[in-house]
Amino acid sequence: YAFDPGTNLVYFGTGNPAPWNATMRPGDNKWTMTIFGRDVDTGEAKFGYQKTPHDEWDYAGVDVMMLSEQKDSTGKLRKLLTHPDRNGIIYTVDRENGDLVSAHKIDDTVNWVKHVDMKTGIPIRDPEYATYMDHKGRDICPAAMGYHNQGFDSYDPQKQIFLLGANHICMD
Repeated sequence: YAFDPGTNLVYFGTGNPAPWNATMRPGDNKWTMTIFGRDVDTGEAKFGYQKTPHDEWDYAGVDVMMLSEQKDSTGKLRKLLTHPDRNGIIYTVDRENGDLVSAHKIDDTVNWVKHVDMKTGIPIRDPEYATYMDHKGRDICPAAMGYHNQGFDSYDPQKQIFLLGANHICMD
C-alpha cells in the first residue's frame, strides 16, 4: 500500500483470479490484477487500472506502489505511481486520475505480452505463451513467481531513478 495525503488516496493492487485454469473462467475477471486509488475517508474508488485482464499465469499484482513527482514530456510536474508488476511490466500511472503514463517490459525476455497498447491500456498477448487447455505453452517469461515479486523497492528523487530487485525465471 501507499498513501498520498495530498490526494487523500490509498493505492494498492489486487490479486489474480481463481481458479488458475483460465479456461474455466472466461472474460477479463474485472477488478483482479488492478491498481486501485481509493479515497481514505469514504473508501470510494477514484480509479482502477487492470494490468493483466484474465490473468492466466498467477501474476498477482499486489507488489509495491512507489510514489514520485516527475516532469512529463511537456515539462509539467505530475504526481505519479510506479508499480513493477510480477507480469514483467513496469507501469506508471497518474496517481490523481489513474491515467496510464507508461508500461515497459522489465527486459526483452518478457514474452507473454507483445506490448501494452497505450491508448487502451490493454496488453497485446502472444498466444504462443497462453495457458489454455490442450495447449502447452513453453518458456513463458516470466514464470508465476514473476520478474518482480513482493520485495521492497525505492525511488531516489535526486537522481530520479527507481531501484528494484528482479528475478529471471521462465516456465512451461
